Amino acid sequence: MTAPSPTLAQRRWRNFKANKRGWWSLWIFAALFFISLLANFIANDRPLIVEYDNRFYFPIFANYSEQTFGGEFATAADYRDPYVAEKIREKGWMVWPLIPYDYNTINYNLTGPAPSPPDGENWLGTDDQGRDVLARLIYGFRISVLFGLTLTLFSSVIGIAAGAVQGYFGGWIDLSFQRFIEIWSGMPTLFLLIIMSSLVQPNFWWLLILLLLFSWMHLVGVVRAEFLRTRNFDYVKAARALGADNVTIMARHILPNALVAALTYIPFVLNGAITTLTALDFLGFGLPPGSPSLGELLGQGKNNLQAPWLGVTAFVVLALMLSLLIFVGEAVRDAFDPRKQEANA
Repeated sequence: MTAPSPTLAQRRWRNFKANKRGWWSLWIFAALFFISLLANFIANDRPLIVEYDNRFYFPIFANYSEQTFGGEFATAADYRDPYVAEKIREKGWMVWPLIPYDYNTINYNLTGPAPSPPDGENWLGTDDQGRDVLARLIYGFRISVLFGLTLTLFSSVIGIAAGAVQGYFGGWIDLSFQRFIEIWSGMPTLFLLIIMSSLVQPNFWWLLILLLLFSWMHLVGVVRAEFLRTRNFDYVKAARALGADNVTIMARHILPNALVAALTYIPFVLNGAITTLTALDFLGFGLPPGSPSLGELLGQGKNNLQAPWLGVTAFVVLALMLSLLIFVGEAVRDAFDPRKQEANA
């Protein structure tokens, strides 16, 4: 009795796993991203748990005043203050994160001027303001990936919808959209972002909206071509003859085929989104000053050539992250390659 042939999804998954470089890159990137999501528990200037006078406190989730631990002031407790730390040790204990620094915590106990080189306390050194580089690296990695994923999601939805409308209806709708895209894609994106950053204070959501205005065009051409090719197939004509409306035909009968081509581009779109945010932060037109950013760390490395650990750290992390995404994209492309599916059928 012969074994049943694998389904299309199973063959694609098998082709993806067959690309060992992409398969392991996916796991490494997922592990790094998961670690960055736990940044508040890994790098923080507040203890994870405080036991004081037989009561437990969780400063990482709530603010406690100095008076809670026997201090004199009603202001928020500074757990790195030797006075507050001594008060807690008199009647309890603290459990600190692995890195006892937040991304904006300044180390006032440096043995030399900032930026200071790596040592036992600051494993990757400090930047020119005395902030821990490793803590800022973890938070910056998280912001970069979350920004890239969010921008990729929204731009892909808009681009796929625009390409579907163009390719399905064709005619004057397709021509009008194409002329608009040609004009819109020729806009000086960087100059517009510089102008907007002078009018409003850029933040995560402002940057997302501004970049979304220009990044949605990446997938339009691929989806448009697939809809143009598929709209006159027999099964589409049959669905139209049976009374199916345009939205149903586009969503159920043509879009699944178009998504095959679009999905192979999404890892590269994510790569471009992260690179764009890094470039804007490097030029000073990205996230607000003080925000943890890989681009800002690159800028510090450029401005402090006497501190090579700043530039080297940012370069290594960016090169690793972008290389992993490229390898994952190559594996996804292999997974949806029809030639490999036929060979492994």
